[in-house]
Amino acid sequence: MENKELQLQLEEINKKLNVIMEEIELQRKHRQEMQDLKDDLMRVAKDVYLTSLDELEQVHDYLKTGDIMHLFKKLLRNVNNLTKLFEQLENLRDFAKDFGLISKGMSIDLMNKLDELDRKGYFAFLKETQKIFDNIVTSFTVDDVKALGDNIVTILNTIKNLTQPDMLHAVNNALNVYKKLDIEVKEDISILKLVKELNHPETKKALYFALQFLKSLSAINSNGNSVNKQEKIISTNTNK
Repeated sequence: MENKELQLQLEEINKKLNVIMEEIELQRKHRQEMQDLKDDLMRVAKDVYLTSLDELEQVHDYLKTGDIMHLFKKLLRNVNNLTKLFEQLENLRDFAKDFGLISKGMSIDLMNKLDELDRKGYFAFLKETQKIFDNIVTSFTVDDVKALGDNIVTILNTIKNLTQPDMLHAVNNALNVYKKLDIEVKEDISILKLVKELNHPETKKALYFALQFLKSLSAINSNGNSVNKQEKIISTNTNK
């Protein structure tokens, strides 16, 4: 009986020893891993240290300890500004992300619109208009363009008057009359025949219109010359 109890105690002691040995083995593996990690870190730190020495050796003539401290203090003073800058960068990144989706749709619409304009012949038309500008540039000098600029107001006023409805109507009537003219003078016109034509109502109206036109034109020229003379006199008195 005593032998059996002794055997049980020995088995119990062996179990505990096995547990202790397993725990010691785990502790040994853990120490070995920590030692390996320490060795790796030491090698990395040594490489970083040696590399830093080499890099600093290249810039030590341009860098002082005071400069580094000044930069560090400046960074500390501008922590809030740097934080705002990073926030703005994040907002800009979000905006670029959202705008990318919008711009993709806009690009597709733009390409479709350009394709439509190309099929309608707009680009071919623009290509041909380039020849018009080439002819203008080669046909006129810089002085001509300068003179055009000096008289652009007069030119625009003339075009404005020509494009008035009553003027366009009169020009259109004159063109229609010209198209219907079929006058061919084959015989000598006598003075008597001219006098007879002058007595015709339509001839009288035409002559009266021509006279009124020439009278008005002469009056405008006279007024223009008077204005120019007055301007010259004023300019001369001012210079004096």
